[in-house]
Amino acid sequence: MTETPTPSVLFVCQKNGGKSQMAAALLRSAAGDSVMVHSAGTKPGAALNAQSVESLTELGISVGDERPKAITAAMVADADIVVVLGSEAQVDEVAGTKFETWITDEPSERGIEGMERMRLVRDDIRARVEELRTRL
Repeated sequence: MTETPTPSVLFVCQKNGGKSQMAAALLRSAAGDSVMVHSAGTKPGAALNAQSVESLTELGISVGDERPKAITAAMVADADIVVVLGSEAQVDEVAGTKFETWITDEPSERGIEGMERMRLVRDDIRARVEELRTRL
């Protein structure tokens, strides 16, 4: 019997403190060991976004010991799919790797702030992650 290789997904945003970490945690939770999941930032921040972490905790999902980290060429080359969240992060595409850009909901543009904003962002990313998981 031929074993199917485990797909690898890299989520990228600018700071790697919120959206890309959220997407990675959601996919890890949904897919378990059936997908290798990584996240990185083009200009990583100093810490994770506390509201992002809290919004995941509300769903019983942990980010574990993750921290913001810089994207590397090896991360991109090793991924089957690179998902760039938002328009701020720019990642050079690599032949043989599939790239997607997710322009996620931004409730602050509608005057929605705080945890209400973060829950809406989380739910938008969660729906996109579920759709991605079905394609893997």
